[in-house]
Amino acid sequence: MSRKPIIGISGNFIIDKGGMFPGYKRSYVNNDYVKSVAMAGGLPYIIPIVSDEDLAKEQISNVDALILSGGQDINPLIYGEEPKQKLGAILSERDKFDLWLLREACKRNKPVLGICRGIQLINAVFGGTLNQDLSYDKNCYIKHFQETSPSTAGHTVEILEGSRLSHILGSKIITNSFHHQTLNKIAGGFRVTARAEDGTVEAIEKEGEEFVVGIQWHPEMMSSNSHVMLNIFKELIKNI
Repeated sequence: MSRKPIIGISGNFIIDKGGMFPGYKRSYVNNDYVKSVAMAGGLPYIIPIVSDEDLAKEQISNVDALILSGGQDINPLIYGEEPKQKLGAILSERDKFDLWLLREACKRNKPVLGICRGIQLINAVFGGTLNQDLSYDKNCYIKHFQETSPSTAGHTVEILEGSRLSHILGSKIITNSFHHQTLNKIAGGFRVTARAEDGTVEAIEKEGEEFVVGIQWHPEMMSSNSHVMLNIFKELIKNI
């Protein structure tokens, strides 16, 4: 029997705030990522943060595709800006680790799906910039950080005809939304393939045949009740 494709999901740290071990650091990802990969036919593996680049490269060598998961803000020094007052929490150790994972996955031509923080990291690493808060984008008027349940669709997204996402999702969808940063200057070699009605970038794709796709919403939070969102993970696996 052939094995299921192994899908690595970039991990994060969570710090215990109470209980027996206050201040204790744990490696984790939200379980929705794990469920989505399994439902799509993949074998989910959490990739824990390490501080050794060679170990990170070895981690990528053991998976067939990479999902860059959501989380903290990207350190703006990566894209040449000083931190502004509304920047949220950053984790430089994770920035460095995710950068290693992304570069190694692209070097090995392994499919990459960046979700929320993931799209922002892809854009920053390849030369783009971010708006450090929605309020710094004068065109933004849609509520992009919803206060409803994670699986609830919040606003519409228009998808570029002929893009990878259009073949997966069609021309328009309604997504959830949990972000306070947005893409500003788009990295060279990438094109915008989805936008919200206010022009906010909702997806980018690497030009050419390589599957490197970033999306700003959280399909993993919707996939249990939406075959459309689950198709994003299925498409990632198809491109292995």
